[in-house]
Amino acid sequence: MQEKLISSKTVFEGRAVRLRIDTIEKSSGVQTTREIVEHADCIAVVVLDDKDNVIMERQYRTATGKVLLEIPAGGMEEGESPEDAVRRELQEEIGYLPGKVTSLGGFYAAPGYCTEYLHLFLATDLVQSHLTAEDTDEIEIVRVPVSQIKSLIEQGEICDAKSVAGLLRFLIV
Repeated sequence: MQEKLISSKTVFEGRAVRLRIDTIEKSSGVQTTREIVEHADCIAVVVLDDKDNVIMERQYRTATGKVLLEIPAGGMEEGESPEDAVRRELQEEIGYLPGKVTSLGGFYAAPGYCTEYLHLFLATDLVQSHLTAEDTDEIEIVRVPVSQIKSLIEQGEICDAKSVAGLLRFLIV
């Protein structure tokens, strides 16, 4: 059932993604192409404060043309562990350093066309600690009571895949 790679050609290389066209042979012998977006692995974090609120971010996303309510997430720097990326990203984006970081597993963002894997974590025992980073000045920090998460997902207020998957995983643990 596995596809056999015949050839691969990079057609675009940008700052965050690379696009390649793979020619593959299916198990039936038929050849076809796949457009693959290569994206580095990332982290996504459910951040829980001491008052049972999930700390989320509201920000405009150009690709959707909308303001979205999301869990914090970001890329890992060269040689950085996922846990260290969680600590850095939270300091940069929400101004807190987590005392405890617990793995909640992970998932592929869009496996039909993208290589990105998101390492999912729960961050607790927060201490204020801010690191300055670019592209974070327009992030609004929002505290959402855990009791409201399910209804916000049902109403479509939380609608990006990483946030829905991360929060539902948190709620079932």
